[in-house]
Amino acid sequence: MPAVGQQAPDFSLKNQDGQTVRLSDFRGRRVVIFAFPKANTGGCNAQACSFRDEFPTIEAGSAVVLGVSTDSPETLKQWKARLKLPYDLLSDPDMTMLSTWNAAGVSLLGLVRLPFATRSVWVLDEKGVVLDAAVGIGPQASVERALKALAAQSA
Repeated sequence: MPAVGQQAPDFSLKNQDGQTVRLSDFRGRRVVIFAFPKANTGGCNAQACSFRDEFPTIEAGSAVVLGVSTDSPETLKQWKARLKLPYDLLSDPDMTMLSTWNAAGVSLLGLVRLPFATRSVWVLDEKGVVLDAAVGIGPQASVERALKALAAQSA
C-alpha cells in the first residue's frame, strides 16, 4: 500500500461508462479514492451516499472523488444513476489496482478472502502524494477521514 508521504502508484481503470480513467489524469487536483466491496449493499450505499452528500465540500476544496470496486462498469453505471452519484466509479475486476494498494479481498471469519475490495480510503495531494490512507475502515469513518485530511492540507 502506498504509505503516507509516498507517491501513489498510477493506475488505469474503466469507469461506469467504459472510459479509461488514469490517476495521473488528476495531477494538479487533490484526489479522494474510496474502495468498497460491492455496489447495492447496505454499507456501500451508505459510504457512496455520504461521499455524494459531502461532494460539494470536497469539490470546493479542488478535489475529486473516485470510487473503486470489483463490480462491472455496467453494474456501477446503474448504481451511480440510482444513487445520483456525482463522481466516477471505477471497475477493477481482476483487483490489479486494489492489490497494489493493499485493498484486495474481504476476510470471511479470518479463514477465507473473498474477491471483493476491502473498504478503504486514500487522500492524495495535487502531486499524487498520499496525505492519508486507511484500509479496513467503516463507511462513515472513510468519509470523515477524507474530509479531515482535506481540511488539514488546506489549513
